[in-house]
Parts: sequence; structure tokens; C-alpha cells
Amino acid sequence: MDKIWLKSYPPGVPADINPDQYRSLVHLLEEAFQKYAGRNAYVCMDKFLTYGELDAYSKRLAAWLQSRGMAKGARVAIMMPNVLQYPIALAAILRAGYVVVNVNPLYTARELEHQIRDSGAEAIIVLENFAHTVEEVLGKTQLRHVVVASMGEMLGGVKGMLVNFVVRNVKKMVPEFTIPNMVRFKDALAQGARMTFTAQDVKASDIAFLQYTGGTTGVSKGATLTHRNVTANVLQMEEWSKPVMTREPILEQSTIVCALPLYHIFALTVCALWGMRAGALNLLIPNPRDIPGFIKELQKYQVNMFPAVNTLFNALANHPDFAKVDFSGLRLCNGGGMAVQAAVNDKWKQVTGTHITEGYGLSETSPVATANRCDVPVYTGTIGLPLPSTEIAILDDDGNEVALGQPGEIAIRGPQVMAGYWNRPDETAKVMTGGGYFKSGDVGVMDENGYVKIVDRKKDMILVSGFNVYPNELEAVIAAHAGVLECAVVGVPDQHSGEAVKVFVVRRDPNLTADQLMEYCKQQLTGYKKPKYIEFRDELPKTNVGKILRRALREEAQAA
Repeated sequence: MDKIWLKSYPPGVPADINPDQYRSLVHLLEEAFQKYAGRNAYVCMDKFLTYGELDAYSKRLAAWLQSRGMAKGARVAIMMPNVLQYPIALAAILRAGYVVVNVNPLYTARELEHQIRDSGAEAIIVLENFAHTVEEVLGKTQLRHVVVASMGEMLGGVKGMLVNFVVRNVKKMVPEFTIPNMVRFKDALAQGARMTFTAQDVKASDIAFLQYTGGTTGVSKGATLTHRNVTANVLQMEEWSKPVMTREPILEQSTIVCALPLYHIFALTVCALWGMRAGALNLLIPNPRDIPGFIKELQKYQVNMFPAVNTLFNALANHPDFAKVDFSGLRLCNGGGMAVQAAVNDKWKQVTGTHITEGYGLSETSPVATANRCDVPVYTGTIGLPLPSTEIAILDDDGNEVALGQPGEIAIRGPQVMAGYWNRPDETAKVMTGGGYFKSGDVGVMDENGYVKIVDRKKDMILVSGFNVYPNELEAVIAAHAGVLECAVVGVPDQHSGEAVKVFVVRRDPNLTADQLMEYCKQQLTGYKKPKYIEFRDELPKTNVGKILRRALREEAQAA
């Protein structure tokens, strides 16, 4: 297809970027450390971390990691919310020549064990609140080195001690754990300061991240993102945002709200890495679910850029205190992870004066593939235009392009597309075409101006507050309950989270209750994966070969 979307590009935005202007993400980061050494890079709970301090701390931690004897390319996991230790660990792992494995800190032991075993991670840096989960998997994985951080340790002095006391003893947020030979984060920094850091020859083609995502098989797979993949997406997003981020008056330093978790690819690329290239200040929000506390943090700063998902925009815009925040500096609000609803965009714009620019992407595309124009304050109901150096094709089931305006599978080609799934050539072959396009599993249409609209999902994936939930995984867990004969999981519309999980169950034990099954799911599944609804049935609809008809259940549930 001709690149018809280029005629709809904002003035000044190029058709292509050069993803090879950096040798690697390490090159990009170290340039930022030197260029902005005196600037504040991150702030969390009123504690600032400068680019110079981030440079020094990450080099110390990198030296410590190298002293463990891990070979170049070894995988190191990070299991933390948005705290100051995260960007330090991120930069350290990359500078040491290792691969970052981002882990959701709310994972259960079962979920963590799979990701650690599959990635082959040898080390993990974890906040102590979640160390008990790491303890459970230690003997079942190849983990050899555990670094444990605390909420208060980077805050310094009396405040740091007070925060740790409250978190541990008042709020009881740190379950007991025993991990032999673990090292405290501050101790690793102190030891690393006495060690020699050896700079690595990190290449653009080297793996930077294993970003885990699900699939139609329900098995969580690691999207292999190279340094070039992620660098490309940083540069693509930078060019796309220029019409609003570089307009008059020129910002001396932009402030980015980082409420989305850094273990999620959207925040990782858009907040952390793009922010550091631009010399921005990232406002870290460890717990965005605490809306009143979140708003108090926002009132301390004049923010310029606000990436979020629809549910977070909605919760903030409808809180009475949110309107008291100073939005005079706000220039760009990026919506991703799930569809931005028109009503939410309208309410947000009414309160803040700035519209939400919706984009689209996946872990496999580092993540952003398309976005609406940020300089045009119009809600389009689409996912926008392909970014510079990005091509979108709409394909039929045979892999051929369909006519303009006709539905088909959205396929993406560009420098941000992953190298493949980690150690899964069979799964990679299912999603990559011979022409280098990644098949997204989403069904969409492209109009005559190059705008793409998602009309359906080819996969049975459920999108809960921007997080992917895969029915096969949940069905496998629920079916393992002794009282369950068979089950089917579907997504149903939900005004708060976009979609919610509903499970239909045929009981083996007639006395099994919904409360009992909910408690079981709570122990086995991360919060966003847990079913919101459980419905018991005598039987489930099936095809003539016995395959459960999820679609029939989904349509029935949605109609109800």
C-alpha cells in the first residue's frame, strides 16, 4: 500500500527517523547523563535524583552486578513499582551489558516462577514488599543473586527511616521473608563504589529487554526488544510530539507524570527513556490507585506531559480535587493501553484544557505504532496514523492486503518491531510475515486519510485497565480447582476498567460456591486477572468437535 497517511502528517514531522544515530540505549543514556548532569531527572515522595546522581549510582550498581560473574547478555529482573531505585536499576543493567526482564511486582509465585524460568534470569532486584514472592520461587528457578530495596532507603535521613517504619510496622506492607545471601540495594551501591565498572561494547542489535506478553495460547512469552527497537520508538515518539512539546514558549525542562508502572512498556519507553533523552523531570507515582494522594503530588508541580490509560484519566477527571491542579503548562496527554472513550476525553479536556492524544501499540512494537495528531484537539475515535518509519497493512486471512476501508488484521512493519519471541521460533513464525510485518491480532480498517480504527479483536484477549488478560491462562488455573469440571473465560464490558473478566463454570463439586472460587483465584492470579463475575452453568456451548464456544458466551454476556 502507498503511504497514504503521510498526507495527514503534522507540518514538520518527518516521514522517517534514523534509528541508528545511537549505537545503543546505553549511548543514549550516557549522553543524557553528561548533557543534563546538574538537572533533576526523577522525583519521588519529594526526593529528587539528578542525572549526575543517576549516572553515578547506576555505574556503581552495574559494577556490583558485573562482580557477580554473570556473562554479557545475562538476564536481570526488576520487580518494583515506580520508586527511585527503578531508573537506577534500569540504567545499571543495560550499562553492565545485561538484559532487563521487567516483572509485575503483584505477580503471584506461579506467575513469577514461569517468567524467571522462561527468561533464564540469574538475578533480580526487588522491593522488599514483594520479596516473599521471590522467596517462594528461589528453589525452583535459576536465580542466584537477589538485591532487596526498601521504600525509604533512597529518601535519606529521618524521612527515609520514617517511611520504612510506617511501611513495615504501621501499614504492615512487608510480609516476612528469608532469602539467604540477599544484598540490600544500598549495600550493593556501597560495594559497587569500591569496584571497577567495565564499560561494555553494547550493539544496537543486542537484546535490551524481555518484555513479557501473553498470546492466544495463554503462555506468557518474552517479546525480544533490541536496543535498536526501543531507541527507534523513543525517536519516533519524540518527532511525533514536537508540534506541541517544542512550541512557544519553549520549555526549559519538561515535567512528565509517570504514574503508569515502569515495568509496562508504555511507561518504560514514553516516560523513562524518552524523558531522559529530552532531559525531562519524571514525577514517579508509586501508587496511582491512591487518587487523593496522587492529586496532592500533582499539585506540587506544573506538569507538561501526562501519559495514562483511559481508566486513570477517568478516575482523576471525576475527582473533585483534580480541578484544583494547575494545568497551565500541560501540553500533551498520551492515551494508550486501551481505547480512550469519548466521554472521558471530553471530561478530561473540560477540566484540564488539553485533549487526550490516543495511540496504539503492543509490547512487540516497543510499544507505539500509531498515534493521533497531538496538535489537533479533535477526538477521532481512531488509533491515529502510523508513526515515522512505520508501515501499517490491513491483511485478510491469507495475508493479502484488503481494499481501503475494508476490515482485516492490523500488521505493523518498522524499526520498533521486536526481533521475535524469546526462545519461541514457532510462536514468532505465527505472527511475522515473510515481508517483515508483525500481525497484531487486532482487526481494523484504514480510511482514505491513513487513519486506522480498531473494529474487533481477532484474539480472545481481554483488556482490563490496559493490561492484557488471556483466557487460556485463566481457564487452566481455574480448571485446576478440584471442584471445577470445566470452565470458559470471556471479557464483558465494564465502565471502570473497559472490560472485566467473567468465568462460566460447570461444577464437579455441587457445593462449590462463587466465594470459594474467588478466594482460590485471589491466591493464584494477579489482581487484574481475577474474575469479576462467576456464573455456574450445567453445561457450556460447544462445537460439534467439543470445543467450547467462547464467542457465544461472550455475546450472551454482552447482550445481558
